[in-house]
Amino acid sequence: MTVEVLRLGGISKRFGGVQALRDVDFAVQQSSVHCLIGENGSGKSTLIKIATGVFAPDAGTIDIAGRTHEMLTPLQAIRYGVEVIHQDLSLFPNLTAAENIAIAPYLAQGRRLFRHRHAREIADGVIRQIGIALDLDAAVEDLSVADRQLTAICRALAQDARIMFMDEPTAALTWREVEALFAAVRRLTARGVAVVFISHKLDEVLTIADDITVLRNGMLVANGPARDFDRAALIRAMTGREIVDRRGEWTVPPDAPAVLEVRALTAPRAFAEVSFTVRKGEIVGLAGLLGSGTMDVVEALFGIVRTAGGQIIVGGRARRIRLPTDAIAAGIGYVPNDRLTQGLFLRHPISWNIIAARVDAVTTRWGFIRWGAVAANAQRMMNELHIVSASPATVVGHLSGGNQQRVVLAKWLWTQPALLLLNGPTVGVDVGSKEEIYRLLRSLSERGTAAVVASDDVPELVAICHRVLVMRRGRIVTEFSGARVTEDAILRELHA
Repeated sequence: MTVEVLRLGGISKRFGGVQALRDVDFAVQQSSVHCLIGENGSGKSTLIKIATGVFAPDAGTIDIAGRTHEMLTPLQAIRYGVEVIHQDLSLFPNLTAAENIAIAPYLAQGRRLFRHRHAREIADGVIRQIGIALDLDAAVEDLSVADRQLTAICRALAQDARIMFMDEPTAALTWREVEALFAAVRRLTARGVAVVFISHKLDEVLTIADDITVLRNGMLVANGPARDFDRAALIRAMTGREIVDRRGEWTVPPDAPAVLEVRALTAPRAFAEVSFTVRKGEIVGLAGLLGSGTMDVVEALFGIVRTAGGQIIVGGRARRIRLPTDAIAAGIGYVPNDRLTQGLFLRHPISWNIIAARVDAVTTRWGFIRWGAVAANAQRMMNELHIVSASPATVVGHLSGGNQQRVVLAKWLWTQPALLLLNGPTVGVDVGSKEEIYRLLRSLSERGTAAVVASDDVPELVAICHRVLVMRRGRIVTEFSGARVTEDAILRELHA
């Protein structure tokens, strides 16, 4: 017998002239994983905020714990056991995992004195409940992304969470970390917790979901048991059209000049003797499991990871790249896998973000910023990359994930780089935005821009790369090119 723990009925919400939600019904069952999906701007975030008391609906009701409400306050939601694990996790990086886990019940109980031993006991009890391994004494800033995610889950459980919203929990995780997270989620549901799981990764949705709800343009377009859906059906529901994942047939001329030559590049405890070449217009992928060194190689090429040997040659000229400023001077741009903390100034407008990498290009000889040039260049890049916003003055933090990612790309494309480095170029963006980013990268390739892409999304590498290099234990072990670039071949090599 299923037990309904939350029901939103006939929910509508308008912001100014935008109808964010229109007559949406959403119900969550105890001990289940309910995946809420939709493209950026579909209304997912608004629905979550209504369920957690951040927004009041214009119409509709909220049924929870046997009571009906026209709206909730955040405090009421917490008292009903509703918890949200946001994409940025909202943890205290300088505190230990145990302190982060215990701080919520301490605040809820109004305690004035914080006892470390008691905090450790609270945290230890929570991790035993769901059977996970976590270094409770480590500072959160020293934990892996996966362990930070587990810390956030444990903090919610310390508050006696009965309904847990998880917003893009796998966005920055490797597939092995995803498997560990899914195991933890299943332990939660076995204890009676209802999990609402928001993700753009459709294969993961089909793996973890018991039920699925799809929103499009603020309306409910599909919902039901996960067994009733496949990937194609989800894409049709989300976008209203067919999107076919297929590999491009474009090639790079064999006489194209080398833009990047990496010779025996080594970084202690990260990778060793890495050598490869990228030609003009070529997209080269780096594939590898956690700890393989793929992302470290890309960060070394941008001066983030310090190297101890080898050469980096850009445009036929040997470069000493010890800092990002060295890389920028060499004509290299970098799109990080964590746009929120590494790629954007969230509290500043689109225009400021776009010109951030080359402020000197919009300043006078006396060092004054030419604001007209800033606005004009920002608007041009917004038009080229289809960044949806009323104005370049819009604060980046107010944009959807897909539009934020386009702003990161715009920042570097405005500098006209010879080489673009990308770590997980479509992390946390919806399937429609992902398709547009792929199309953009292919267009840049045709115009001669070279790129190195590190990603644990094998279908992504197959879709956009001319060649894929597989790394294991910090070394390149295999190269796939042309017709050999297939998901099966790359996955077999990754797990060899």
